Amino acid sequence: MFSENQFSSKPEHEKWMQYALREARQAIEEDEVPVGAVIVAAGRIVASAHNQREQLGDPTAHAEMIALTQASSALGSWRLIDCILYVTLEPCPMCAGAIVQARLPAVVWGASDTKAGAVESLYHLFEDNRLNHQVEHVGHVLEQESSSLLSEFFKQKRGKGKPK
Repeated sequence: MFSENQFSSKPEHEKWMQYALREARQAIEEDEVPVGAVIVAAGRIVASAHNQREQLGDPTAHAEMIALTQASSALGSWRLIDCILYVTLEPCPMCAGAIVQARLPAVVWGASDTKAGAVESLYHLFEDNRLNHQVEHVGHVLEQESSSLLSEFFKQKRGKGKPK
């Protein structure tokens, strides 16, 4: 696991979250819901992804799921025990479950998801002692930027906003 100092560095979290936000912006370019994710190991990005549900016609093609698959491939193991996931939106139950299964020790997320969040909003999956693995987490990192991307995207989808 990570030491308290190793995992609590706000500037470090913001640095990596900026990369996840870039992925979220790429999702907008592809007319996907703007959620981005990166996985960091040993001070470098080993996976980066954004939502691709529309492109792939796959309900599981969330940014986190794609990033988990990329990281597992890059590192040659499904156990991502030395990694941190940075994601712009609080993970849903599917993604939170996959994160637990991947043995990720830590997740940093941006905006809360009041309709599907499984870390803090609706469920507390990462802290459930009935599971064989718990996940450290820090939320609300660059929350305003993450929330704004989502709000603007859905305003445009509903025809209430002009494209920027």
